[in-house]
Amino acid sequence: MPQWATFVGITGVVLALLLVLSHLTQSAFTDGDPDSSDGEPRANATTAAETVDGTGNSQPRDAEQAAGSDGGEQPPVARDNESARDDRSADVPSDVAGEPRDVPLESHGRRRPADRGVDPDSLSTGLVLANVAFSQGLFALVLLGAAVYTAVPAAALGIELSIAYLRSGLLWGTAAGCVFYVANELAGAAATRVGFDHDEALRELLSPDSLEGWLVLLLGVLPIIALFEEFLFRAALIGVPAAGYGLSPWLLAVGSSIAFALGHGMQGPVGVVVTGLLGFVLAAVFIATGSLLVVVVAHYLINALEFVVHEGIGLEWADPLEG
Repeated sequence: MPQWATFVGITGVVLALLLVLSHLTQSAFTDGDPDSSDGEPRANATTAAETVDGTGNSQPRDAEQAAGSDGGEQPPVARDNESARDDRSADVPSDVAGEPRDVPLESHGRRRPADRGVDPDSLSTGLVLANVAFSQGLFALVLLGAAVYTAVPAAALGIELSIAYLRSGLLWGTAAGCVFYVANELAGAAATRVGFDHDEALRELLSPDSLEGWLVLLLGVLPIIALFEEFLFRAALIGVPAAGYGLSPWLLAVGSSIAFALGHGMQGPVGVVVTGLLGFVLAAVFIATGSLLVVVVAHYLINALEFVVHEGIGLEWADPLEG
């Protein structure tokens, strides 16, 4: 007899560790951001209404112009963004190494990674990719080992060893992945158009800058992420409890989708909502097809297309506050 309770218990431990790791990562990136709790971007050291004087103190721009008029000089009527960036970077006090620190201009509605407690420039993309692949790969091995040890039936996990299973999984997974990617992009674009913030700092960190890096990402890291997350959130949290305890798979789908959304907290409130909806759609496909391979392929394509389109090609949805 399968040891259903043992497998469910191990799954719960893996889920708890994943959520804790996600929370710690999110806290590391938002540490020191006083406005991170309300979802609004933190103001830069120099905002559009302020400048930095020679001592590093923030002065209102009106005061700066008033000081200029006292000295007989007229304040500039307008400066373009590039000259404003140069002026503000030159006035920022030097760091420990003696080099001036560049304070980036505020991006409309989207929080820049440089505004966070962790500076992405100090992190190697290769190191981040290795960390993600190792942690999620380790979790996947733990779940797989637990399934073998507890003799959970492969059918409960949505796994079947046959050519027909492989063929249909690749076919329907590819179709579902393309459709869900387009729907995901439309949802993100709609949220951006109405002014909701979404955060893509982690995606930017994982984006490679070389052909070798892209091969590692697309052929190594993203498949591991898709396999682990679908094994956990669909097979282990829906398939096994439904088969072992006769629970409603649709009720389990709601719970797993909420957990799936919470595990992506770094994407901001909009990202969490969109991810939760996407998780429920993937759960519905898993329930309807009974195939883990279909949702793994679909999940992989969603992530891969998002990286290629936004980080490889550089396509971004227009911000309504720009222009």
